[in-house]
Amino acid sequence: MKFSVVIPVYNGEKTIAGLVDELVRVLSRDELEIVLVNDGSSDNSHEECVSIFERYRNTVKYICLARNFGEHNAVLAGLNMAAGDYAVIVDDDFQNPPEEIRKLIDEAVSKKYDVVYSYYSRKHHSWFRNLGSRFDNLVAGYLLNKPKGLYLSSFKCLNRFIVREIIKYKGPYPYIDGLILRATGNIGKVLTRHAERREGRSGYTLRKLVHLWLNMFVNFSVFPLRFSAILGFIFSLLGGILSVVFIIEKIVNPEVPVGLTAILVSILIFAGIQLIMLGLIGEYLGKLFLSYNQTPQYVVRRVFDGETGREKA
Repeated sequence: MKFSVVIPVYNGEKTIAGLVDELVRVLSRDELEIVLVNDGSSDNSHEECVSIFERYRNTVKYICLARNFGEHNAVLAGLNMAAGDYAVIVDDDFQNPPEEIRKLIDEAVSKKYDVVYSYYSRKHHSWFRNLGSRFDNLVAGYLLNKPKGLYLSSFKCLNRFIVREIIKYKGPYPYIDGLILRATGNIGKVLTRHAERREGRSGYTLRKLVHLWLNMFVNFSVFPLRFSAILGFIFSLLGGILSVVFIIEKIVNPEVPVGLTAILVSILIFAGIQLIMLGLIGEYLGKLFLSYNQTPQYVVRRVFDGETGREKA
């Protein structure tokens, strides 16, 4: 049995070499394949990854993307090149300790799960990142039918069947957990350790988190559109009820003045709801247009593959 460790690298020049060295030390090189994907880093990550490839030519594959496409796009690029019976996705910052990988693989093999997610007793992320993760998991429960109690960690193990299903997706806006949840319900979870970040800070800004959430909302569910229809019905019903109340009140008490404030508030509420829903529909249409326009999922600049001797510019 061979397994692949897929590592999306973004500004990880200070950690990636140590991480690969630790993976090679902890895991058997006979069954290990490491796939590095440089996601348009602005530091010296490319030079570090090339150096790692030269050092572990028979173990490491390296993909250099032409620009920053995002973590999920980079992971898909790595999964397309991974050849193992199982693929484990690992961050480049040592927060997923290499010695914990074996737990995921053993659980997947022994219980024949398609996917095994890690979960943690304590996470060493910032409060902002933890808040984003909670929101992501809460919304995924409604939009993607996520199993109750499952934490959608980026540190997970996938078998060859689910890898094949995921890489069939050719759209420009992948969301790995959405692709997994729409393909299988055979999912396990394992308690693992979450370590402190050794260098730098998380690359997830508010803008990137919003972009990720929109991918989940728009690309993998029509629930937002259904919710807009339900919301429209509720407010229409509420408007009808209030109209009847106001008419009755005017008949009973003709001295009651017409409420200018109530009219303005009603207009603002309804106009705001309409603009939100129009923006949501526009997001769906915009992504359809970009997909039809064949926006690339990722663009590979160079590939370094020691097994095939391929080094493509």
